[in-house]
Amino acid sequence: AKMTHLESNKVLISKKPEDVFLFLSDFNNIGTLMPEQVENFKVENDTCSFTIKGMASLGLAYDEKIPNEKVVMKSHGKVPFDFHLICNLEALGEETALVLSLDAQLNPFLKMMAEKPLTNFLNLLASRYRDITSAQA
Repeated sequence: AKMTHLESNKVLISKKPEDVFLFLSDFNNIGTLMPEQVENFKVENDTCSFTIKGMASLGLAYDEKIPNEKVVMKSHGKVPFDFHLICNLEALGEETALVLSLDAQLNPFLKMMAEKPLTNFLNLLASRYRDITSAQA
């Protein structure tokens, strides 16, 4: 199957890339970003698992970490489709531009069904992170 590439809007995080990189490098932090339709978020060593209500159970493991630039997670365990979740960081002075993208092996039917909810999910994660950091400021 061809890779489906989905992307969040670019959000501005009021923290330096080092801080954003460290935050995204820990699944316990990722758990705090999960919206309410995510259930049973569990962290185990360098992996996590969760269920998106009404959709699927997903697992994540860290795949690649490029300090202050990129954090890549890959699907882990028994998942309905293989995917990579990529967090791209861009330094903008004292702030960081963050874009979350998903490269997923979706068949045409799954793509039709999941494209919109998955894109919404990426946007939710990114905007929740922005909202948390601006609330701290």
